[in-house]
Amino acid sequence: MHAEVERIQAANQSMTVTARLHGRSIRQGATVRLRLRGTSTARTLEPEVQDDRRSFSFTIGSSELVDIARDSGVWDVFVQAEENAPLTRIGRLLDDVADRKEIFVYPSITLGATDVRPYYTVDNDLSLEVTRQD
Repeated sequence: MHAEVERIQAANQSMTVTARLHGRSIRQGATVRLRLRGTSTARTLEPEVQDDRRSFSFTIGSSELVDIARDSGVWDVFVQAEENAPLTRIGRLLDDVADRKEIFVYPSITLGATDVRPYYTVDNDLSLEVTRQD
C-alpha cells in the first residue's frame, strides 16, 4: 500500500497536494499527518476525499504553515486511511524518474523569516523542509 502524489500546487500562503491511495480505500476518520522528523511533534489535517474513496487532497494553509514554521527541520507527510490504521508515507513512485529529489523542485512558501519547501526524499517520499533565514 502507498499513497502516490499526483500534483503539488504551492501558492503564496498555501500548498495543496493531490494524491491517490493504492491498495486500500479511504474511510471515515482518515487524516493526513505531518510529523517533525526525529520528534513526536505532529500536526493533523483532514483530507478532502473524492467519490472513488482513493483520491484525496489536502491543503496546508497559512495557519498550519505558521504553526509548522515555528519548528525548523523536516516534516514528513503521511496519510492514515481510517481511524487507528497505520500511517502510510505519501510519495511518488509510479513514473520513470528514479531520483525525484533533484528533478521535482518546488518553490518555497515564505512566511516572514521562514521558508517552507515541499520536496521528495532520496526514498521518493514527500517531506516539507522548514528553514529560518536568520
